[in-house]
Amino acid sequence: MLRMFRCLSILVIAITACGSTLDVSSPNPSPPAPTPSSWWKPAANATWHIQYTGTLNKTRQVAIYNVDLFDTPASVVQELAARGVRAVCYLSAGSWENWRPDKNQFPPEVLGRNYDGWAGERWLDIRQIDKLAPILRARLDLCKQKGFVGVDPDNVNGYQNNTGFPLTAQDQVRFNRWLANEAHLRGLAIGLKNTTELLSQLINDFDFLVTEECFDQGWCHQTRPMVQAGKPVFNIEYTDTRIKSASQFCSDTASLGIFSILKRRELDSWVEECR
Repeated sequence: MLRMFRCLSILVIAITACGSTLDVSSPNPSPPAPTPSSWWKPAANATWHIQYTGTLNKTRQVAIYNVDLFDTPASVVQELAARGVRAVCYLSAGSWENWRPDKNQFPPEVLGRNYDGWAGERWLDIRQIDKLAPILRARLDLCKQKGFVGVDPDNVNGYQNNTGFPLTAQDQVRFNRWLANEAHLRGLAIGLKNTTELLSQLINDFDFLVTEECFDQGWCHQTRPMVQAGKPVFNIEYTDTRIKSASQFCSDTASLGIFSILKRRELDSWVEECR
């Protein structure tokens, strides 16, 4: 999964500086389906840069930037847009994080087990969409207000993890599909993160796919349906695995139609791209 460096003080400062506020009002949890022409769709051959820590490198020659929802000012999104670069907001949809400004909006009954390896993070009970809807809608609204054109929601595979809740694959499909519909209603494209096991059921609901370590772990071939549907696949390999150079995977992933990059786990500005 994609993680950002745990630096609460920096995030709080950035959020305060941006003046971000969240509206947690809750409309009907089952809105009508949006029309497919009402949101941006990334090209199948799109390129991207992803960065969550350090000073943002705004000079990358790519089509899309993937940056954090809360600590990226609207002015940065506008600056990227001015040179024709689309910005996608990152947020966690399936976990609670104790450094986020809306952390107190989550009712206790939706908070599950601690997320192994990530202090201050807990899994969410995605079955309780009615209780999560106001918070996630407010986050999507903020994404739209800042000028982002898409959303990259993380942790949308809780059913495969020890969450503390008896989540099923169908629970996950229902939640992910609801989330995609909410994004589309706001004119936002949405990506599916890693959850290729459910791709056959969700491929029509999502506009791109974000994968991590598919080459290192040997499952890049599972992304083929997305490529065949004419939708981009963005893969990240990490330097703390056996992968030490992008040359190890570029030809293989490119042959599958995947745009791959090599990053440090902290997702700072450093990157090696496959072109």
